[in-house]
Amino acid sequence: MSANHNPSALLLLPPPSAFSFEQVKEAFESSLVDVLTRLSGGSDDSKIALLDIALVLPISPGGKPRAKVFAQLQQYLTSVYSLVGAICATHSIELDTPGGIDTRVVFVDYTHGEPIKASDSPQFGPVLDLPSLANSGRSWDHIFHLSNTLGKDLASAFVQAQSRGDTKARLQAITSNPDWTIPQPLLIPDNQPSKPHSSVIVGGTFDHLHLGHKLLLTAEALALEPLDQEARLIVGVTGDALLVNKKHAEFLEDWEQRWKSTSSFLAAIMDFTPDKSSPEIERSAAPKTVIVKIQPKLTFEFVEISDPFGPTITKENIDVIVVSRETRSGGAAVNEERLKKGWKALTVFEVDVLQSGDAVTTTEDFESKISSTEIRRRRAHLAKV
Repeated sequence: MSANHNPSALLLLPPPSAFSFEQVKEAFESSLVDVLTRLSGGSDDSKIALLDIALVLPISPGGKPRAKVFAQLQQYLTSVYSLVGAICATHSIELDTPGGIDTRVVFVDYTHGEPIKASDSPQFGPVLDLPSLANSGRSWDHIFHLSNTLGKDLASAFVQAQSRGDTKARLQAITSNPDWTIPQPLLIPDNQPSKPHSSVIVGGTFDHLHLGHKLLLTAEALALEPLDQEARLIVGVTGDALLVNKKHAEFLEDWEQRWKSTSSFLAAIMDFTPDKSSPEIERSAAPKTVIVKIQPKLTFEFVEISDPFGPTITKENIDVIVVSRETRSGGAAVNEERLKKGWKALTVFEVDVLQSGDAVTTTEDFESKISSTEIRRRRAHLAKV
């Protein structure tokens, strides 16, 4: 293993019995404790261990267009990220810092017992098929699966889906609960009119990228529907000038650091091409903008925000805005301004907030994992020690 190698692992999770935090906790808590503890204990203090969590469940054909199942998928996503944060708070496991774990969650569209088929067209996450995951070329040191029947069946399907290399030596069974019953169907599409979306926007500070940011960015990617035309994710990143009054501002990352870490995370959950090349990067000013071409039909665009609306009122051709439940009023305000300009209103997708339930001892422990302010406060404290 290279001295510069970050420890890495893939965790395969079969469908839960339901997507609520309580049900996800019941199904996966012991398994996640096992994996997170192993990765934390095995990484040296200068490395960040990488953990890809694959949530495997049948999404097609009922989940077409994806907007029809967005609410349920984001609930599942929120529950998993909440559980990761709660476990790490309880067990004093660091996240996204040296000596800690960088966790990324994606969805895998696979139905147990059906033939394993690769998509005819190039895929990008955060929803992909099993062969695309198995043949992504990611060199995980460990591939973890649950030790119950559901987990063993999924591990077997993963091996069958692989057409290159050999993963058997890296497959490891971990602690798990006994099998549970998976409702049929598990995903129930809503009956609201919907269509695929090729351009989605989200905004934020994205300072010291943490689980809350990852949830929001993954939900943005989830709202993007693969089409024949170019798919574009737009991320408004708050400019440095608007952040001077933030608490512990001296420990804020600058705009360049923040867009780069955001882009790196999005690439990790979206680009599963086995033979990657360096992305094409184009920059422009006024407003400061970085365009990153990840694949021929997948582009990230990072725009500096200097006002409450950012690119939502300077770019007409946007389909969707993703907001958290805490900032839903921002989506309404954006649409008011767009309508004043005679533009179409954006479809607003809401994302739940992370919750710890009764899984942690104190709220402060949980907040330390999901708050940029808390991360900066801890760094300020360490600087004084």
